[in-house]
Amino acid sequence: MPNNITSNNPLIYGVEFQARSLCSLHAYKDQDCFLIGTQSLITSYNQVHLVKLQEETNTLCPQIYEHSCGEIWSLASSPTDKSLITTCYASIERDCEKCTALWRLPEDDGHLENVITFPSEKYGTDVKVTTFHPTNDAYMCSVIDNNIVMWDVGESGVKIVCTAVLDGKGQPRFTTGKWNPQSANLQFVTADDCNIKAWDLRTQTKIAWSLDGVHTQIIRDFDFNPNRQYYMATCGDDGYSKFWDIRNPKQPLISRADHSHWIWSLRYNPVHDELIGTASSDGQVLITCLAGISSSAVENEDIKTKSPIEDKIVATCDQHEDSVYCVEWSSADSWILASLSYDGRLLLNKVPKDEQLRILL
Repeated sequence: MPNNITSNNPLIYGVEFQARSLCSLHAYKDQDCFLIGTQSLITSYNQVHLVKLQEETNTLCPQIYEHSCGEIWSLASSPTDKSLITTCYASIERDCEKCTALWRLPEDDGHLENVITFPSEKYGTDVKVTTFHPTNDAYMCSVIDNNIVMWDVGESGVKIVCTAVLDGKGQPRFTTGKWNPQSANLQFVTADDCNIKAWDLRTQTKIAWSLDGVHTQIIRDFDFNPNRQYYMATCGDDGYSKFWDIRNPKQPLISRADHSHWIWSLRYNPVHDELIGTASSDGQVLITCLAGISSSAVENEDIKTKSPIEDKIVATCDQHEDSVYCVEWSSADSWILASLSYDGRLLLNKVPKDEQLRILL
């Protein structure tokens, strides 16, 4: 990888339309690839951009696919199949109600191939996310209003495996959801208002554990430490990122207010879990090192000569000119962090070299 990608000298790719959805292509293990979904006011003009980093020339090369069914609010990629993605979008045909579909990426630019349009209308009009099961592409989960729907998209068409409903006063709704990678893929975790809930999908309605009232304003995102059991992070409109041991839900391990406005996205580094990327409406992307609660802290706790590492911000990426809605680490190079702002600007930044060396040595 060329050395000239840094937190102060990022690679930039611009989308013609506004955008607020970004994901890494998890099935690409040998190339840095990201997907962007657009939100054009002319809904039939919306697109999915597949952006690949070419190492030889240190440039970003796109493939563009038409997504003429509506503006994209979230998207996800398959962890095992390079060609499969999902989008959640405001449907032109259904008065801008949020719908969701499974697509196949063609080899060349053109229209996405529709595999399945999920029958989500039975469960609500606001589909937040549709995510792939971490190990089985036949299973997927959607968050729709106050419902979780698990789908089986096998050869016989789409079937409903199970559902769960969020009950409560005032018609509560989910804001997002994802699989818990720490639970042998048996739990689906959701955010609603200021709360986090883990649902045991084997029993459909049983809540395995919860973090209640953990932020003073709505939770926008959460993520799980990929290398340390029971550890996770949350962020939201109160401007805080908080880090938890779910066995002790009353008090966060760490609470940080590094951003000056809402935090929209938070991601653990998939390999070096002491590194966390965050994105905010303040226009900044931060890479923070929290070594004290990382898996490396556990590994080194018996090494007396090892000096404790101070928790700190190791990189500030301030080249965005609008609210930053998404951050995603690359699946191919764990030092690269991508971020997307509402004006359609994608930035690829790299963890500072001295921080890389400190972690590796």
